[in-house]
Amino acid sequence: MCNIRHILRLHTQSQTTSEIIMQTGIPRKVLRKCIREFNESGLTFAEINELTDTDLAELFTKPEEPLLSEKMQKLYDLFPKIDKELRRKGVTRKLLWREYITKYPDGASRQEFNKQFAKWKRRIIPIMHREHIEGDKLFIDYAGKKLSIIDADTGKAKPIEVFVAILGASQLTYVEAVMTQQKEDFIPACENALHYFGGAPAAIVPDNLKSAVTKSDKYEPRINETFADFAEHYNTTILPARASKPTDKALVEIAINIIYTRIYAKLRDMKFYLLDELNNKILIELEEHNNEGLSGKNYSRRQKFEELERAALLPLPALRYEFKKQFYATVLRHGHVSLSADQHFYSVPYQFIGKKVKGMYTRYNVEIFYEYERIALHKRKMYSAYKYTTDKEHLPAAHRFVYELTSERLLMQADAIHKDVRLYISKIINKKHHKEQAYKVCLGILSFVPKFGNDRLIKACQRALDYGIYNYKTIKKILESGLEKQDDSNENLQMPQHENIRGKDYYQ
Repeated sequence: MCNIRHILRLHTQSQTTSEIIMQTGIPRKVLRKCIREFNESGLTFAEINELTDTDLAELFTKPEEPLLSEKMQKLYDLFPKIDKELRRKGVTRKLLWREYITKYPDGASRQEFNKQFAKWKRRIIPIMHREHIEGDKLFIDYAGKKLSIIDADTGKAKPIEVFVAILGASQLTYVEAVMTQQKEDFIPACENALHYFGGAPAAIVPDNLKSAVTKSDKYEPRINETFADFAEHYNTTILPARASKPTDKALVEIAINIIYTRIYAKLRDMKFYLLDELNNKILIELEEHNNEGLSGKNYSRRQKFEELERAALLPLPALRYEFKKQFYATVLRHGHVSLSADQHFYSVPYQFIGKKVKGMYTRYNVEIFYEYERIALHKRKMYSAYKYTTDKEHLPAAHRFVYELTSERLLMQADAIHKDVRLYISKIINKKHHKEQAYKVCLGILSFVPKFGNDRLIKACQRALDYGIYNYKTIKKILESGLEKQDDSNENLQMPQHENIRGKDYYQ
């Protein structure tokens, strides 16, 4: 209203239109409108100047909308019900217009119906203005239009998705071409964006794509577990936009439209054969976009980011996120689960045999969980198909004893009895072709101690060494027959009967 009073004062002082524009900066169209309405009012400037701002506004402000016709008024009266019906599954504007035109044959056309409904909707449902806080939110989405690379083998263009991320406060933007919208490409793109910005925001606002949101909900959406794990790694939060609510992520929608002009248009005649080649070119154009001055401002997105938002971002962890994949399995009877991706078996504690467990694996590690508790962690063996990775702590005591059995352990046990027992055990270990076979024989021989005692076993091993026979049955025959008790001075010692010993009669 102060501007109107100023304009009219200068006009009554015989100032020309150009002089008034020069002094006030008012557009010529607005100035002419004010002067025309002043002349039509029939009032003097003194009378105008005595009016309150409210009265002045009524005098110089025309109604925004003309009165509705009877036909349009009927249509507007139906809009609240139509708006409610549109929330029902499967109901469309086209269906509701057909029902409307059936009831009112002289009603609005379908085009006019949609136009008036959109106009009514904008008027009754205001959009909330959001002030973006530095370091608070990062908005992410995929562009509706795709780019492409040329398949070197077929020569055909392959469509490529374009990931876009924008910080709320500074509007610094990140763009990357990726093969798909699957989480294997989506999460690395999000991570690359965070490293491009040099920090993490307090929250990431994605659309309701499956890679980010498993199940959408207005109040408590279910976040994809891998994406949630990624967010935890970078100490941020996931705040999905409401389904069918583009205003929740209006900033990234605007950014996408801008990159169509700033990036897409510049790449339109270029051919790319590799994804990296395309992304390198995108990065060049992206830097130009971020460094270009904002419309009506004396600074760029990059300048605002460096001055205000960079310091507000959370620091990034030292290590990048390891992308995790999931699998589900039942623990087999031998206490292992199978990772089908590697065709390899990994152990879990034997108490979980028969239980259904969940596994997560990265390029380097395999983790196994039961009811949210990690029960096993292994180094991943990607190139060992049909083999087993076993943690001895997962085995029951009896199995663990066998698993931990070694030549050194057997020799130490034998040496504790006598050096000749150790010698005999070493002969068996060296003689047998397979260590497991040798270990079983040695365990059998050492098991005679509780029944026959150390002294008898020592003498039995000494007697068997004299015979040059190294097996379990020989020691057993000697002990059961009491041959170890015979006098060593007797040179005509009888060798124990054994199916593997031919005897002197064989050579006659």
